[in-house]
Amino acid sequence: MTSATDLAQIRFDNALSLFDEFVRNTIKHPDAATLRGLEGRFAEKVQIQPSYWSQIKSRSRQIGERLARQFEQLCNKPNGWMDQVHLAGSVAAKPAAAIESPSDSHAPKDDDERFIVGLVLTYYRRHPQRARTRLLDLLGEVLTPSSPTPATAASPKDKVIAAKPVPTAADANALWLRSQVGVAPLRQKK
Repeated sequence: MTSATDLAQIRFDNALSLFDEFVRNTIKHPDAATLRGLEGRFAEKVQIQPSYWSQIKSRSRQIGERLARQFEQLCNKPNGWMDQVHLAGSVAAKPAAAIESPSDSHAPKDDDERFIVGLVLTYYRRHPQRARTRLLDLLGEVLTPSSPTPATAASPKDKVIAAKPVPTAADANALWLRSQVGVAPLRQKK
């Protein structure tokens, strides 16, 4: 028998899965502003207020029996679909220790981080090669290690290596400005 906590988590995961499906079916190239608008449109589709959907996502509200059936009916899912695990990699399928692990420094810590990670994943899943190339270009200077590689550590008489220019503050500022192009600002916290 599934405990109430497990059922709440399963319904939460499935609601997020329904939203992801809605996004995939609605737009081809999501950006931050478009995704924010889709949250409201998804709430309309499942006939709840956008603020209520936001509360569900932030886990301050749980999906009860009636709302679960409403989601299923309006998203064309069979009765009981919201109460079953559908994804092998979902949070509900993970052991509690994996969910609560404070050592997972790569896990999103708040709604803004979850939004950005979701945006990047959506882009990557639709266009993996293009996303990889563009993200690596965008983050290249940040991801490039500053320590010398074994090839550059060789003696100067072995081979002549062109010195890599040291990035200046102007270069860092230019990179920051390039990275901001096409990204909508996040909503300020109250």
